[in-house]
Amino acid sequence: MTRVFTAAAAIFAFLGVAAGAFGTHALRAHFDVNPALEETYRTAALYHLVHALALFGLGWAADRFDGQRGLIRIAGIAFAVGIIAFSGSLYALAIFNLRAMGAVAPVGGAAFLAGWALLAAAALRTKPA
Repeated sequence: MTRVFTAAAAIFAFLGVAAGAFGTHALRAHFDVNPALEETYRTAALYHLVHALALFGLGWAADRFDGQRGLIRIAGIAFAVGIIAFSGSLYALAIFNLRAMGAVAPVGGAAFLAGWALLAAAALRTKPA
């Protein structure tokens, strides 16, 4: 599980950096027309990168939280779903001005919250060494 989370974290982080660069450089003229969309895009990139790092942390936690691999695995899935649903919907909203995508973002936000709650539960249920 550690390798899977580390690889997923690296892939999501790579894509987050690429998305940030794309937003800064390729979408400059687009955001000059509607600056509010740039802020939406930046929020998507921030949450994308933060949760890529969270996945990396889950790889570390998977080997240290004895007996909690199930919770850690579900937390990882929740973080990945959150990145795709939350950040993905905000990217689509910012690039294509698809207002309907704003309704998807809370699903991703809920997935992020679930991931953090599951990580906390795994940590609290782990017996000290």
